[in-house]
Amino acid sequence: MTSVRLVDDVVAEVAGRERDLVDLCRRLVAADSANPPGDTRQVADVVAAFLTEEGLAPQVAATDPSMPNVIAVIDSEQPGPHVVLNVHLDTMPPGDHDAWTVPIFELTESADRLYGLGMGNMKGAVAAMCVAAGILHRRKPEWTGRVTFTAVADECVFGDNGSAWLLDTVPDLATANALICGEGPGLMRLAAAEKGVFWVDLETTGEAGHASRAKHGQTATARMATLLNAVDELNTWIATLPADLDQVPADDADARGLAANVGTVAGGTLVSQMATVVRAEADLRLPPGITIADIETALDSAVSAVPGSSWSRRKGWDANWTGLGTPFMSAFQHAVTAVRGQPAVPAVRLPASDASRWRARGVPAVCFGPQPTLSAGVDDFALRQDVVDCAAIYALAAMTFSKA
Repeated sequence: MTSVRLVDDVVAEVAGRERDLVDLCRRLVAADSANPPGDTRQVADVVAAFLTEEGLAPQVAATDPSMPNVIAVIDSEQPGPHVVLNVHLDTMPPGDHDAWTVPIFELTESADRLYGLGMGNMKGAVAAMCVAAGILHRRKPEWTGRVTFTAVADECVFGDNGSAWLLDTVPDLATANALICGEGPGLMRLAAAEKGVFWVDLETTGEAGHASRAKHGQTATARMATLLNAVDELNTWIATLPADLDQVPADDADARGLAANVGTVAGGTLVSQMATVVRAEADLRLPPGITIADIETALDSAVSAVPGSSWSRRKGWDANWTGLGTPFMSAFQHAVTAVRGQPAVPAVRLPASDASRWRARGVPAVCFGPQPTLSAGVDDFALRQDVVDCAAIYALAAMTFSKA
């Protein structure tokens, strides 16, 4: 484990660079990288320039020229584990511009908050991880192993041009010993797990004809309504979390509950005609303990009870997680406790993140970052102290794991 002296030195170094950290946030927010369209060229330039100033030798790599990724390797030149630091460069769109009370692409500082698109998700974490990379570079004699910094594109839509492409093309990334992802689950909690994703298409059919001939439960729209109620009923499912996630608080209903949402419904051409086909799209988020196979059984049962109905799979993967008692998670909690005085509350991350791509390859992964709420939105912000603390935690966690 890291010494008290090293912890104090790193915390002091980050505190002394708070202005540099905030200024980096300012440049990151000013570089529009909303996805769609997901153009990360400007923000990648900002990250690469900062890392170069820190003494690193970043590389910019892309399969889509408009969506570059930034990679930098920090080698202690001493045998030890390989840790990947991962953040994403794209942001969610700002939504209704008129609803914002602060400039969207300009950092606004308050006493304790830093406002601007992407500060919560996740340019605050990008800045913190860049500073952490610089600390690790300067302090190479104080830890062992290797760190690969990755700032990626195309994460907000879970696309193929960021981490997915890097894992297929960059040697050793997929076989790292651990991953630290700056995608926080909110409220400075620690996500050792994230829900699975299951997207399905639903379809019902019915007899064509004039509206005056409609019969109870026999139109395509009525049948779809029955099917949608069956999907909504899945929101009552509660999982029993696996034993190695038993530290997740018992009152965290979001962690254990299945979330089923019907995003689109379409059918029919005229109010006075019966639709012959109605289609819907549903997004289900599965907590650890509930599998896609469980949902497939439930959907099969639902369509068997509704004549003229069917469902098909669009895409999906089960929940994945890293046990909270593993050496890597213990090392990370040690770093959090050293900086913030107490360990982070364990959580299950609700949306998907790139961390799941590494876990699917057997790499232990944690999501932790300065996202202050459960999701980003209008007047996106991060707490200033959380951004500062994350920079120290990322650096110390990598050092601590190297000495575990």
